[in-house]
Order: sequence, then structure tokens, then C-alpha cells
Amino acid sequence: MPVHYVTYEGIKFPPAYNSEHSLSFAHNEFLVRDDDIFNVTYPKSGMTGTVWMTEILSLIRSHGCPSWNRAVLNSDRMPWFSTRLGLESALSYPSPRLLTCHLPRHIFPKSFSLSSAKVIYTLRDPRDVVVSYYYFSKMCNSYEDPTSFEQFLRDFLNGDLPHGSWFEHVRGWMEMKDMENFFFITYEELKQDLCGSVRRLCRFLGQDLDDEAISSVVQNASFTAMRENPMCSSILLPADIMDQTKGQFLRKGICGDWENHFTVAQSETFDRIYQDRMQGLNMTFPWDR
Repeated sequence: MPVHYVTYEGIKFPPAYNSEHSLSFAHNEFLVRDDDIFNVTYPKSGMTGTVWMTEILSLIRSHGCPSWNRAVLNSDRMPWFSTRLGLESALSYPSPRLLTCHLPRHIFPKSFSLSSAKVIYTLRDPRDVVVSYYYFSKMCNSYEDPTSFEQFLRDFLNGDLPHGSWFEHVRGWMEMKDMENFFFITYEELKQDLCGSVRRLCRFLGQDLDDEAISSVVQNASFTAMRENPMCSSILLPADIMDQTKGQFLRKGICGDWENHFTVAQSETFDRIYQDRMQGLNMTFPWDR
């Protein structure tokens, strides 16, 4: 069955949970509150996209106590406010809100620029993003089933996937890198030093957690803990949305898996386009070394 994507401002979005109205409302009419915290990523940018940061931020909010994470679905703790269901939740939520999206900067709520709300942006080695996104697209019925990895990689490099171009997404958000209400971190940094990363996040959020609470955040946001928690592993999703027989939602949670998928020629092509598209950003990421 072909998938008929929703298109907004020239970007494709999965039809199962997005509508032109929800995207337009999020962009033009959504009222950002000063104490909102936004968790923003390009899809598949760290342990299945936004999921890892959702768990970390929920645990920080609960001062390390895991009961909220274990009792409430992650999308209910942190609504996807540009989707149909998430928008309703977000509008009815009391402050302070934790909110999630994959939106590029240019269609993020216009009211954000008039607020002191905070954005946390997580990036990942784009080659690992491609691999993770490829497997996710095979499982998720609101995405076209990729014809081949070769074709999927080509679509990624051309920016012709749902949620648009990775390069434009990163460049748009990185324009905010020097603003005090913007915090960016890489998946690779989270993997290398989760405890240090949680401490940095707490400072950014003005949350004073003691060592015991920090340890609990780290322990309960581990890959193993998340895989065992049905509230964040998506095993509760119905089969018509997520076909769990085609793979695992929390698949590997490792860095560098792209090396098992890219041919030498694909790697060389990717490097060439990456260098060209990231020119002038004047930033070095862990995967650039």
C-alpha cells in the first residue's frame, strides 16, 4: 500500500498522526509558555529518536524517581504537540510542560521567539541516523517501506524523507547555539558520559538534583531499563501502526553501526556531500574526528 504523506511547507510528514491542521496550528497558533521545555530531534537521532531524552527529562522532572516513567506512556508524559493527538494533550496540560517534536526550526511555533522557553536539541552521527531510520521505516506502517538501503540513503542525502533534510534541520537549529535558552548535545556524548550529561542538563534546567537522584536518573535511563519498560519501548503500539515482527523499536542503541551497512563507495559519497552541506557551520561534532 502506498503511503500518502501529509505535506506542510514543502516537507513530508507521516499521515498516521500528522495533519495539515495540526502542523499549521503548531507553527502559527500554538502559544509557547515561558516554562515550556522542548525536546527536539531529527528522527532517529538517538536510541530511536527522542525516546532517550524523553526518559532523561522525565526522570529529572521527578528528581530521579522512576514511578512516573513506569506508569505513564512516554507520549503522554511529553506530548508530540505538532501531531493530532499530541496537540490536544499539550493544550490541556498544566505548566510546566515537557513537549516533543521533530520540527525543523523554520516551522517551530512562532510564539517561541517571544518566550523564555527552553529547547534541548539532540544530534547523532547522520550515518547512524540513516541506518536507524531505514529499519524504523520498514517497521512503521505510516512510512513508505524502503525499496533498498541504497535508495533510502540516496533519499536521505537528497532530503527527500519524511521530516525533510537532516542537513537543513541541523543547520536551522544550530543557528540558536549561542542562545542561553538553547542546549544541544550529541547522542555520542550521552553514550560516553551519561552521568556528566545529566548534570549538564540539570544545570541548564535549573534543577538541583543530589548525587543519589542523578544516579537514579542514569540507572533508569539506561538502554536495558528502557527496553524493559513498556512505557517507552513502543511494544504497546497496535500492529497497524508498528509491525513489531519486522524488528525492535529499541534496536541496538550503539554508535558506529553504519560501518556494518555502508559500502566504501557509499561512505565516500556521504563524506563528500556531508562536507559540502555542513560548510560554514564552524562546528566540530564527535563523528567529525
